Amino acid sequence: MGQVLISFKIYPTDIMDLNKLKQKIERQLPNFAKIHKTAEEPIAYGLKALIAQILIPENQEGALDQLEQVMQAIPEISQIQTIMVSKT
Repeated sequence: MGQVLISFKIYPTDIMDLNKLKQKIERQLPNFAKIHKTAEEPIAYGLKALIAQILIPENQEGALDQLEQVMQAIPEISQIQTIMVSKT
């Protein structure tokens, strides 16, 4: 069974410590998903987006929608953009 790597660009609601946001996302992720890698991307005026690469099993039905719903429920996240989906 393979895995799928999904990259998300996560926009916070305000300027904040993205490590805290990453930890909050990790706690909320379903059991089948795990953060593989993260990076920060400057947007403007000190605001940064969190780029999160999340690994999920290849055969997980509806995983992308479920991940987006979990992250949208976090109050510190204003918007999520799926950048890439790739089989590993």
